Amino acid sequence: MRPLILALPLLLISVMPVQANGNHPPRVAVNVGYPGINIGINVPVYPELIQVPGYPVYYDPRAHSNYFFYDGLYWVYHGDNWYQSSWYNGPWQMEAPDNVPLFVLRIPVRYYRQPPVYFRGWQPDAPPRWGEHWGRTWEQRRGGWDRWDQRTTPAAVPLPMYQHQYSGDRYPRAGEQQHKLQSENYRLHLREPQREQQREQQREPQREQPREFQLNAPYQSAPPPRYQPPGKPAYPYLQPQRPQAELQDKKRDEKSDSDNRGRGRNDDREDGHRDNNGRGPDRR
Repeated sequence: MRPLILALPLLLISVMPVQANGNHPPRVAVNVGYPGINIGINVPVYPELIQVPGYPVYYDPRAHSNYFFYDGLYWVYHGDNWYQSSWYNGPWQMEAPDNVPLFVLRIPVRYYRQPPVYFRGWQPDAPPRWGEHWGRTWEQRRGGWDRWDQRTTPAAVPLPMYQHQYSGDRYPRAGEQQHKLQSENYRLHLREPQREQQREQQREPQREQPREFQLNAPYQSAPPPRYQPPGKPAYPYLQPQRPQAELQDKKRDEKSDSDNRGRGRNDDREDGHRDNNGRGPDRR
């Protein structure tokens, strides 16, 4: 069992020679199974990024991968998928085609250092035919992605040069550490902030609220119906309330009517006594 235990860490490491270019000595890239997606691409030192002419995007002409930088993020197109990271050597996160920034999609074919097979025959100075590759449904959702006024193309954002000093064992792998260093050294106003809003909407779709909860007035529920004798309203609380002064006037009128009726009965009795010539009631 001991040889197997010692060999297990070696399964997470692979050494790949990187071809020398010009006066630069050959480099060795080591892929380690860190947290995140291991896409088989490793950048041991900060890359030499060059801006694509006429585009606010950078690319690495020495890379053996489709490696770009735009709007504060590094982008890699590998294995028919897009990946992005805030640091030059990952960890990488897969990005859906609907969320890839427009100017990343517009990078001309000639700047893909490892173009896929289906790029063959496509115009080098034009963007890849993503609508043809991803289908009509995607093209309808991202309509007009390949048409824009080049005179209004934004300027390229500055590169995060502070990451030069972090390589090898000093390279931060934990997401919290990367975020902390970035917030301290590289504050950037992104040109496409709607990407984060789109992600939030995809995680938790908005549901339409019932109509009664959209009203401004507070909703009050009525109490359950009670049995009422015929002729009386079933919901007396729905009857309009009269002012207090009107109720007092009504009580005063009812009392006056009652006094008048009593006074009328007394007058009738006195008239009966007068009819008997003052002799009192007829006792016959």
